[in-house]
Parts: sequence; structure tokens; C-alpha cells
Amino acid sequence: MKSAATDLNLNKLIPAWKGLRNSVPFFGPIRNEHDYERMQAVLDELLNVVGDDEDHLLADLLDVVGLLVAQYEEENTPGLLTPSKPLEILKFLMDQHGLKQSDLRKEIGTQGVVSEILSGNREINARQAKALAKRFGVSPAVFL
Repeated sequence: MKSAATDLNLNKLIPAWKGLRNSVPFFGPIRNEHDYERMQAVLDELLNVVGDDEDHLLADLLDVVGLLVAQYEEENTPGLLTPSKPLEILKFLMDQHGLKQSDLRKEIGTQGVVSEILSGNREINARQAKALAKRFGVSPAVFL
């Protein structure tokens, strides 16, 4: 039986990886605070460019960079016992700031969209994560 791994030709990935590393030399695992700051800058720029366009050519890259940043934050933020889900973080921040659903329309969208997100029926997109991060003074990665 043939697995997906046997279909992968790593030799085809080498030129693409070299090209990426030449254009963005620090792209890769986040091993320290300096790497984190640079990848956070990449994340911010991707959020500016991609916004909430899930069909954008760079949307998948935004997801990958967001995961790298979030993983680093989870592993290196003192005081966090367990990683929280974006919805849990949003609800916590709303509670801490005494906010109602209607208070988030500017950041999230219509009352219906806010309700869908808070009920867990819809995920926070990149544009919303950026707007929420700005409002609450946190990294957009916590909402992705």
C-alpha cells in the first residue's frame, strides 16, 4: 500500500525552501525572542495583506505563520497552564472589559456574525483577529 509520504518528492521542495529562506532568511521555527519578534512582524504584514480573504494566495501562509507564533507564545508565556481556544480567550476578554455582543460589531461584523462566533458556530477570521487584537492589546495569534 502506498502512503502519502511516498508520493512526496522532497527533492522538489528543496528549491522552493531555499528560495523562501533566501527571501525571508528568518522564516522557520521560532527558537528565541528575536525569531519571535521577526515572525510576529511577518504575521502582522500577512494580516494586513490577506485580511479576511480566505481565498487569497497567501492565506495558507498566514495560517502557518499564525500557528508558529501561537505555538511559541503557548510554550514561552509564563503563567499559562493550558492553551486556550480563541473563543475562550474572546469570552474572557469580553468579561474582563464588561463587553456585550453588540460592543464587538466594529471588530467582528453584524450582530449575527458576532453571535455565530460566540456560540462556536463560526471561527474568527484573520481580519477579525487583527481588529480584536488591536482592541484588547494582544497578539492576533491568540484569536487564530
